[in-house]
Amino acid sequence: MEKVQLPDYRVYHYRPMEILFYGAQGVGIIALLAYVFYRSPIAILLLLPAIYPFLLYRKKSIIQKRKEELTLQFREMMNSVIAGLQAGYSIENAFLHAREDLVLLYGTEALIVTELTLLSKELRNNISLESILAGLSKRCEITDISEFAEVFTIAKRSGGNLPGILKNTADLIADKIEVRREIMTMISAKKMEQNIMNVVPFGIILYIDATSPGFFDCLYHNLFGVILMSVLLILYLIAYLLADRILSIQ
Repeated sequence: MEKVQLPDYRVYHYRPMEILFYGAQGVGIIALLAYVFYRSPIAILLLLPAIYPFLLYRKKSIIQKRKEELTLQFREMMNSVIAGLQAGYSIENAFLHAREDLVLLYGTEALIVTELTLLSKELRNNISLESILAGLSKRCEITDISEFAEVFTIAKRSGGNLPGILKNTADLIADKIEVRREIMTMISAKKMEQNIMNVVPFGIILYIDATSPGFFDCLYHNLFGVILMSVLLILYLIAYLLADRILSIQ
């Protein structure tokens, strides 16, 4: 029996180059914060532990992006499978044939193509298609895929009009995906505004500092200034996370 290594979309492991890239990105952000808020190299050392939550935050974003990518590709897979069923393929062969269509559409490195390659290996290991789809839904924790897996299992066991049932399910899931895409399009301008507002405070401070040297000296290298700038840094981070949460519409 051929052993199949299944990817888990709920977790993500950085590659060495990604650790270097995001680590350098985190150090750059920390250096900017240390300069703007404290003007002290000691602050860089004190803020270095913040790289860890930064890496976790980036990892969460990557996981979410992979899930969104898999969801969109899964929709195309459903359409291909349904077309195969309507053309007279068995359900297993319809999934295998869908891989050929998706390779042309997304390339061999696409997540859904990888999943269909693993699916063919699992079928050769005499694992039922229902179990394979149920396993995928557990590994990705994507509502649309879980719903499709549940409906597919029920439809296959009941022996009903499988192509019709799957088509209705696929249409409903496609409508949900399209609504999400429309929402993302509508708030894309707001996300751009958020990104601009995130850097505006730094731009203002650096501009004033460059044009009026010494203007902010009273805020640095004294206890009152350190406390005040620490409070402002905390408020800035809270505002950043709050804006990000508001625009993360599920």
